[in-house]
Amino acid sequence: MLRLLSLPYLLMIASIVGALAPSPIAAVQRSRGDAGVPGEVIVRLVASADPHSFARSAGLRLGRSGANQIPGRPIYRFEVIDETTPGAKAKALAGNQQVIYAEPNYLGQVPEAQKRSSWVVGGDAGVYAAQWVAERIGLDRAHTVSRGAGVTVAILDTGVELGHPALAGRLADGYDFVDSDDAPEEVGNSSVSDAFGHGTHVAGLVALAAPEASIMPLRTLDDQGLGDLWTQVLALRYAADHRADVINLSFSFGEHSALFDDVIAEVTCTTTGYTDCRAQNRPGVVVIAAAGNSGSNTREWPGAWTLPGIVAVAASTEHDGLAAFSNYGAWVPLAAPGENVLSSVPHGIYASWSGTSMAAPLVSGVSALVRSTDPHLGPADVIKRIIGTADVIDAPVRHRLDAAQAIGAP
Repeated sequence: MLRLLSLPYLLMIASIVGALAPSPIAAVQRSRGDAGVPGEVIVRLVASADPHSFARSAGLRLGRSGANQIPGRPIYRFEVIDETTPGAKAKALAGNQQVIYAEPNYLGQVPEAQKRSSWVVGGDAGVYAAQWVAERIGLDRAHTVSRGAGVTVAILDTGVELGHPALAGRLADGYDFVDSDDAPEEVGNSSVSDAFGHGTHVAGLVALAAPEASIMPLRTLDDQGLGDLWTQVLALRYAADHRADVINLSFSFGEHSALFDDVIAEVTCTTTGYTDCRAQNRPGVVVIAAAGNSGSNTREWPGAWTLPGIVAVAASTEHDGLAAFSNYGAWVPLAAPGENVLSSVPHGIYASWSGTSMAAPLVSGVSALVRSTDPHLGPADVIKRIIGTADVIDAPVRHRLDAAQAIGAP
């Protein structure tokens, strides 16, 4: 159950996350089309570089509030103090001998908010449990073998309704990286917020697929489903450090990020020769990402990463086609039900929503089932098993999730 964190632990979190004042998520009106947070650039320096001296020579300064360094790494979030845009500043720094990489603090958003798709109220707990999705991916048979006990799934999203009946007894301790507190509650309302309820809906689908798994809610996105790269990275590391076994990412960036490369390698622990694994003495974290709702083969990150241990998920229909809105392509090896999927939303009710954000948490839940039956299986092997046991469908994405086959249910 969710519980209050101790004061010493809250002080430790505050030192890492800080009170972003003003919050980069709340301080400026913006859209997904912007390159990144205005006036911010992320730089990885060589280990010997002094960040303050570097900043003075490069027209930068370390932010005056908030977390400005990835703990234990020479990776910094700087403020641009000259007239240069973040994109131009990052390009200008690329040739600096002290710089390994530099990039804007990219903005991302949940795919459903990008397309202004919201939920439709209807159904109840019984309909939610018995909906077409459960039959299509064989959840009843899968649950005779495993229900996900002993596994934790972290959800980086808009938060959750902590008191929703569908999530009762299933929530682990979480954190709100937007408001810097220990209550990752949904904020906003559906009349003005395109993404309000998104995290609760996603959490309900993890609970549907893996009813005995623990769900760690990490609020990294505002009520419009917007968030920045820096916040997502802090939350990814937090999830791995707090023993998450699976991480669900139902948001997307339009740009590739070298920082995300670094952190995905840290949490999955699958990159050959990489020594900075966050999951010491245990397998790395399985990372599941929504492929995006552009209805094209346009790559969206983090799903477009081809690193071992992370997989992009497309949305399939009730008739095993590819949903018209779903992204596809060689970088998307797996689909799961994502059209008219019923799950929990705020105010203790249920609603249908369509998107690759609905497909991804079903794969996250099934990953929890696989991890529960074989805790020592590595992230790449979990994904390989799920894809290898999937049903073959006649669609641009050829493999559709099958929970029962993934865990060898009779």
